[in-house]
Amino acid sequence: MAEDRVMQSMLLDFYGELLTDKQRECCDLHFNEDLSLAEIAEQCGISRQGVWDNIRRAEASLTQIEEKTGLIRRFSETRRGLDALGETAEKLLSLPLEGEAAALARQLSDGIRSLRA
Repeated sequence: MAEDRVMQSMLLDFYGELLTDKQRECCDLHFNEDLSLAEIAEQCGISRQGVWDNIRRAEASLTQIEEKTGLIRRFSETRRGLDALGETAEKLLSLPLEGEAAALARQLSDGIRSLRA
């Protein structure tokens, strides 16, 4: 359930601008602010059913966009690859290195850390 919520937030972050304003607002309040349908309905001035419909349509659109583009999948794969490279760089730094090798290892580690941020 928590992973599903994280995925919905990522979909909204990556593709939210492709939704209607009302869909984006309802999803943001539901997934990021953790408001109930009733709270969102009151805040947006629409019915709970309207909120539910907006969220479901938005979820379907966001999922379809991700299936076509694979942007989040590639982002996640790249992130895992950077994490693995970062661990390797840290292991390399723990070895007794001198001179240019030590400087290059530090540069590699710093570069990976900046990409992960």
